[in-house]
Amino acid sequence: MSWFLAALKKYAVFSGRARRKEYWLFILFMYIIYAVLGGIAAATKASALFALLGIVYLAFLLPAWGVAVRRLHDTGRSGWWLLFGIVPLAGPITLLVFFCSDSQAGANQYGPNPKETPAFA
Repeated sequence: MSWFLAALKKYAVFSGRARRKEYWLFILFMYIIYAVLGGIAAATKASALFALLGIVYLAFLLPAWGVAVRRLHDTGRSGWWLLFGIVPLAGPITLLVFFCSDSQAGANQYGPNPKETPAFA
């Protein structure tokens, strides 16, 4: 949960690097929240809950972009690669490979390797 909150605190930070753990735990908790809210909204058929689901989606949009860009930076790629996701089939598969790739060793042009620096010191 601390990785999710750390990514939320850096919601509009598009510089620096994010470890795989930070990225995937943020995505996991985000989809758990979507699933729970969506399930409750579908079960109750309450329009207010569907509106809340839309608001939560919009609230997580910028932090999700931020952590994705930082994850791409960690692999040594520009954040503009995120736009490649709009290419049908090849784009999402390529981004998935990038997001699953290991960090670039040592410091790169986007900052020091987060694996080598303590995250919660």
